[in-house]
Amino acid sequence: MRRPQEHAAIGTADDRRSCESGPSAALVADIGRLVRCESPSEDLAAIARSAELVADTGARHLGTRPERLVIDGCTHLRWRFGDTPRVLLLGHHDTVWPIGSLARHPFEVREGVLRGPGCFDMKAGLVMAFHALAALRGAGGSDGLDGVTLLVTGDEEPGSPTSRELIEDEARRCAAVLVLEAAGPGGALKTERKGVSRYEVLVRGRAAHSGLDPERGVNATVEAAHQVLAVTALGDPALGTAVTPTRLEAGTTVNTVPAAARFDVDVRVRDAAEQHRVDTALRALRPRLPGAVLEIRGGPNRPPLPAAASGDLFELANRLAEGLGIGPLTSAAVGGASDGNLAAGVGTPTLDGLGAVGAGAHADDEHVLVAQLPERTRLLAALVAELLASGGTGWSAPTNPHPPSCASGPATGRQRMEP
Repeated sequence: MRRPQEHAAIGTADDRRSCESGPSAALVADIGRLVRCESPSEDLAAIARSAELVADTGARHLGTRPERLVIDGCTHLRWRFGDTPRVLLLGHHDTVWPIGSLARHPFEVREGVLRGPGCFDMKAGLVMAFHALAALRGAGGSDGLDGVTLLVTGDEEPGSPTSRELIEDEARRCAAVLVLEAAGPGGALKTERKGVSRYEVLVRGRAAHSGLDPERGVNATVEAAHQVLAVTALGDPALGTAVTPTRLEAGTTVNTVPAAARFDVDVRVRDAAEQHRVDTALRALRPRLPGAVLEIRGGPNRPPLPAAASGDLFELANRLAEGLGIGPLTSAAVGGASDGNLAAGVGTPTLDGLGAVGAGAHADDEHVLVAQLPERTRLLAALVAELLASGGTGWSAPTNPHPPSCASGPATGRQRMEP
């Protein structure tokens, strides 16, 4: 069996030449190194190995190693520059892909498309951050990054169970948060994300023989069916609220009245009021069958990221993009949540989707468009520079839409994507 680092392919001779030289070369090389180090969220040893590689890569570009923060066995990384945090760059190095995925989905670059497990979500975004910050460091010396914090967590995919407080604390310290998650459709920045709640509904009934005396039982499957319908009715499409029963389990044998059942509920909401309404309603559920007992576990996981939290930052990014010749930008409201929800939840202005342009997160066709990497890295550098120059406030008039050249070189051969 090949070692993970051997799972790489460059397609045509033109692909090889483009990856060995040109504006994207250094970016692609770093992304390849990170992608080839598999880092599924649930494998803490793999997360530790990945964190070490991310730390090495970041240190090479930023001139200093990060703090290594291990919480309940999960490894997170933090770079802080200067004494007064102003801008937080936020990303994660864990992925949904299990160990061995590289054998089926090797890292490769073919016809301008980079592929590999976790490339889009979101190892490319980490590399873009390193190169953008390196450009600012190169232009401003030791003071070029004064006020920047870069936080890379290791448990975003399962909902940030160990890093939530860390993210919220860092966000509270800063005037703006820039999230390195992948861009939306057509390269859109993500200016609105739904909040997420997750629940487990447990049903206790009473077992009985389904042929001899079913009337003595309390059928947990039937009770669960009543509750599934009640839960589904809590959704409100007009308000963008989705309440979805997902995984369901019930019963033991084919000839036994089920004594127990359970099902999971996924909730997506646009605003905090809806999140509260659904939470209250779920906790108010009552059994329909005599003798059945309900237990509701779980609750809100991430607050919504409302458009108001991103509006000013998006307008700034759009003006900077126009100055760089890569605008206008588009924006998107998405149903998926990220750590940006946590940052916005503590009241800090937050802009998401500043990472790679591509598609296929969590899917077999996960990919990144190589031609977009340099220009999006330049945009990220410009945005950080502007926020630092303004002290984190007063974003209405960009002072310098042309940041120093990023480590990957100037953008050329731009590929335009329509929303």
